[in-house]
Amino acid sequence: MASTDELKNIASQVRRDIVRMVHAVQSGHPGGSLGCADFFTALYFEIMEHNPKFTMDGLGEDLFFLSNGHISPVWYSVLARSGYFELSELNTFRKINSRLQGHPATHEGLPGIRVASGSLGQGMSVAIGAALAKKLNGDSHTVYSLHGDGELDEGQCWEAIMFAAAKGVDNLISTVDWNGQQIDGSTKKVLDLGDLVAKFKAFGWQTMEMNGNDMAQVVNGLKQAKTMTGKGRPTVILMKTEMGFPIDFMVGSHEWHGIAPNDEQLARALEQLPITLGDY
Repeated sequence: MASTDELKNIASQVRRDIVRMVHAVQSGHPGGSLGCADFFTALYFEIMEHNPKFTMDGLGEDLFFLSNGHISPVWYSVLARSGYFELSELNTFRKINSRLQGHPATHEGLPGIRVASGSLGQGMSVAIGAALAKKLNGDSHTVYSLHGDGELDEGQCWEAIMFAAAKGVDNLISTVDWNGQQIDGSTKKVLDLGDLVAKFKAFGWQTMEMNGNDMAQVVNGLKQAKTMTGKGRPTVILMKTEMGFPIDFMVGSHEWHGIAPNDEQLARALEQLPITLGDY
């Protein structure tokens, strides 16, 4: 069991990994990755029962699926730092023949990745399928998934959301990164999502909210969600985050969805992120 301070230290190092990876190749998606670092850290270092000795079937362990696959830097960092592959492999991010592609892929055989993602809207369907497979296998473990709020523009999401409730997929905890930003601007401007809490409730889901940039709230929120499984309905966590958190010139701006920091900006970002575990 990790303390809140220990998890905060891991998350700080993960954020250093993110900005350094994206800067090194001048390509990638730092904003959402930074905003979700606390969530990934809590999930992999405190909440999930998972095995770095990776098997594709995932029997006897919790599973995680990243639907908004463009925030791969945060996932790669957490996978490496929790033992799935060598930390030095982060140096290969987005390079030719790397296993760490810009969007997670399976044909390179990267441990921790069970499905290619990045085509937005598909992850909910995948997670539901995995959750139903666990039920068929008599496996009582939980399936977790993460989605962008802008991703909910996709109609496939709502078909899957409706299906999960109708079929009682109650071993699924889906989290929405509710940062209010997407590649072209704010979600309110691009396509207003309306009242997401009311929508998920109307679709038959158990709903809860949490601050995704407060480690204690993230840990407690995920633990609370776990207590809601097995009750006949799927669970969604609407997680309020700030894109680019906590870097002062990135926070809250959609412009950092998919651009890399230059040398000066990298230095400014790293000044705000303490080295806690050591850089790769």
